[in-house]
Amino acid sequence: MEDSAHPKRAVTVADVAKAAKVSKATAARVLGGYGVVSAKITDRVMAAAAALEYRPNELARSMSTGRSGIIGVVVGDIENAFFSLAVRGISDAARLAGFNVIIANSGEELDAEKSAVDLLIGKRVDGLIVTPARCDSFDHLQHVRRAGVPLVLFDRAIPELDVDAVTGDDRDAAIAATRYLIGQGHRRLAYVSAMDAEGGGLANIGRISNSAVRERVEGFVSVLTEAGLPNPLHYVRLGATNQQQTDSVIKRLLSDSAAPTALLASDSLVGLRIFKSLQSLGLSIPKDVSMISFLDADWTNVTVPPITIVDQRVYEMGKLAGERLIARIERTPLAVERLRVSTNLVVRGSVATIGR
Repeated sequence: MEDSAHPKRAVTVADVAKAAKVSKATAARVLGGYGVVSAKITDRVMAAAAALEYRPNELARSMSTGRSGIIGVVVGDIENAFFSLAVRGISDAARLAGFNVIIANSGEELDAEKSAVDLLIGKRVDGLIVTPARCDSFDHLQHVRRAGVPLVLFDRAIPELDVDAVTGDDRDAAIAATRYLIGQGHRRLAYVSAMDAEGGGLANIGRISNSAVRERVEGFVSVLTEAGLPNPLHYVRLGATNQQQTDSVIKRLLSDSAAPTALLASDSLVGLRIFKSLQSLGLSIPKDVSMISFLDADWTNVTVPPITIVDQRVYEMGKLAGERLIARIERTPLAVERLRVSTNLVVRGSVATIGR
């Protein structure tokens, strides 16, 4: 049994060299993956390393190569299936390229995001993928650029930052979903988001600091305007940040003198909260109210009826973001781009046809 007062000494390159009966320089070449060494010697060194349970010193490696082999990822809410799927895509792209991933969760709080970015830069990550909590406050991301660390934005875009961004086609996705509802005869439509806001209402789209939500609301409003419906912002509701707040938002919406007949949920967490709110009110989908949710989350397939969704292809978005960051780390010459991943509407059973 190992004595806790005298922990086991870390195995060094010199230890591996001695066990393999080669020089330290030869062992370093094999373990570092550089230089030319015969297959026979390579096998001998790797066998000795395995027997001794050698672990590379990543800090020493980063100092000698200028790289840590690590990508930092800051997401908005790891509880949200959207970000879980995205991280899987990013991690798969990173692993294929020989990188590891450190994940930080901002909880959609700007200060937490700043702290996470500082921490990851301190860990000497080779690049960062960040979902900005606010698209109107990004001095800390400018600092990342000035530090020379490659940066890719995920899900949200900040054109003023002049870095790559991988997003969905948010405006077009909202347009498609809203047009479908209009086509089914709905004329009183509500858009519900978790974006925090006093009072839950919205007087000005420009005050939405999250570019993805802003573009979805723009798409939603544009269809209502195109259909000649009055006051298109009337049923836009923010502040569905938890179940209690969502219950309050839905109760206020449905107590309106002209209550909406259909609800569009900004993401899958909001969608699930809306579903629970309607259940608690004893309302039936789609008999009493119709709904569509962004993201093909697991819960949307097991409800009765299953929920019509906007399929965002989030895994592909994450994989593309990872690949783009790796290209930047490798200094591949590319123009700065906003890469939009297309979505499609998957029609299930949660939207009723009315007025026909």
